[in-house]
Amino acid sequence: MMSVDQQENVSYKDFVLPGRETARLDLVTDWSDRVVLITGASSGIGRGLALELARRGARLGLLARRADELNRIVSEIEASDGIALPLPADITDVDAVSKAVAELREALGPIDVLIANAGIGGSKAADKLSAADVAKVINVNVIGVANSTTAVIPEMVTRGQGQLVIISSLAAYRGLPKSAAYCASKAAVSAFAESLRVDLQSSGVDVTIIHPGFIKTPLTEGRHAQMPWLMELDDAVKKMVRAINGQGDRSAKKELCVSLAACYYRPRLYGLADSFVRSHHGEEFVSRVMTIFVL
Repeated sequence: MMSVDQQENVSYKDFVLPGRETARLDLVTDWSDRVVLITGASSGIGRGLALELARRGARLGLLARRADELNRIVSEIEASDGIALPLPADITDVDAVSKAVAELREALGPIDVLIANAGIGGSKAADKLSAADVAKVINVNVIGVANSTTAVIPEMVTRGQGQLVIISSLAAYRGLPKSAAYCASKAAVSAFAESLRVDLQSSGVDVTIIHPGFIKTPLTEGRHAQMPWLMELDDAVKKMVRAINGQGDRSAKKELCVSLAACYYRPRLYGLADSFVRSHHGEEFVSRVMTIFVL
């Protein structure tokens, strides 16, 4: 499950939220020859998006610290006649990120889409948490987004087109157990992206914020806590691409939001909440929903 927040722009399709007025979504469906920069591209969501967008014809710049992993992904993409450029860099190093962006522009041309995905987790109770732990998560998750977005925005504004895709988390909406640093970082990321959207409203640059729930990635491996509505990576990637295209399903289901929040705060309520949602909305709803939180 994930929520998607999509900016309105030039080309639209009407759709209706339950009990609300008609809204509109920007539609962009052709990835052929679009230049896409993905941060955190060496594993998990970033890797999944890279493979899917390459399959759709996008030309990719893949940024992450691990050069060996990037090279493996690039080889896999090139084996299927795709185009990808490895950009080994530390997302917290603003100069390294700026250099990588310049390298991508020189090699493939202006950047059409940035997918700011780089991030790390953290699972420590308050009495075990250190200031250094918090700083590390904030630097990667928040400053990393700032480094990548500020590197591409000026050119996008000058061209009058582009799209910023910010990967946040449902953790942005509530403080969760043993996740103080992570929740704070994702709340900051969402607020940062929302502010960018306001500033870029008339610039031709779209801002899409995606709030994934639990997805099977290296970030969730080894977690012993319950993970409500855990989603397979391939399914999540396809939903994210639909959201980036402006085709994501949206529902304003307050009871689902309340139920999910209750699961986080009181894990023993998970079974009750899960049964409630499934009985009221069915298995299909649970499997496909992209929820906008209205709490």
